[in-house]
Amino acid sequence: MYLIVFYVFTFQMEADKMFYQPTRVITTPLSSNKIPDNKLVIGVVIDSTASAYPIQLIGYHHQVVDTLHGNPIMVTYCTVCRTGRIYSLIVNGKQETFRLVGMDHFNAMFEDATTKSWWRQSTGECIAGPLKGYKLKEFKSEQLILSAWVRIHPNTQILQPDPLFKEEFEQMDTYDKGISRGDLTKRDTASWKNKSWVLGIQDGANAKTYDWNQLTKQRIIQDSLPDNPIIILLENDTVSFHAYSRVVNNKVLTFHKNQDSFRDLNTGSTWNYDGVCIEGMLKGNSLKRVTCYQEFLHSWEFFHPQSVRFNN
Repeated sequence: MYLIVFYVFTFQMEADKMFYQPTRVITTPLSSNKIPDNKLVIGVVIDSTASAYPIQLIGYHHQVVDTLHGNPIMVTYCTVCRTGRIYSLIVNGKQETFRLVGMDHFNAMFEDATTKSWWRQSTGECIAGPLKGYKLKEFKSEQLILSAWVRIHPNTQILQPDPLFKEEFEQMDTYDKGISRGDLTKRDTASWKNKSWVLGIQDGANAKTYDWNQLTKQRIIQDSLPDNPIIILLENDTVSFHAYSRVVNNKVLTFHKNQDSFRDLNTGSTWNYDGVCIEGMLKGNSLKRVTCYQEFLHSWEFFHPQSVRFNN
């Protein structure tokens, strides 16, 4: 009995033997894409090269290794925390290899092949081993449905499913919507519960937590982090969100939602969800994007203990 238990927990339940990486990383342009346009993706742009990674796929794999404009990257997703991150694979000047080894406070943990150090998925920080304290370089990413990403980046590449994992992907089909078979991965639709959806913004030493239900109701949230007035917008699809700085030409703008667009009350100019002014005195200006994550509350507040809840 001891040998059976040892075998199950040491080998069969090893994380990298439960969630496999794709045998082939297949990305295609929109013309040959098979991913439905209403699926959530994590999108990234590196040196004007755009790529989108469906959460249904990367949520199973937990990590997908890709190369974008010559940059080796690790696209990661932890379904228990609902955290999508994209990191550079360059560590101390050379490309590193990582394997999934388990969880730390419910967040995916990776081990590098060179030093056997352990790394948190949510922050890219090494917390144990010779490289403790080192942080992976993170590439800014966005979470939105594929059609919204393609609207902004029509020349994007899109990750396609590895046919070998068809059954596993089918089991992830409703994860986008917060519906899951497991208590660890399904959403609590109430506000400010451990499994509630929130948005998190880290701005230097400051962090803020925003209730997803409030954003869904209002479609627009305006706030001011220290020295950084921001706006969070939810598109009409009710899942694609954007965060921007409200500072344009050294002036802080105040906005009002207007059906498929929004207006600044300072000049009456009209802006689209891509943060571009399309009509009015400020036409041609663009808002600066602010990195914003959608996560489960327990994850964001554990890994950002200084984060303050927004209530308005």
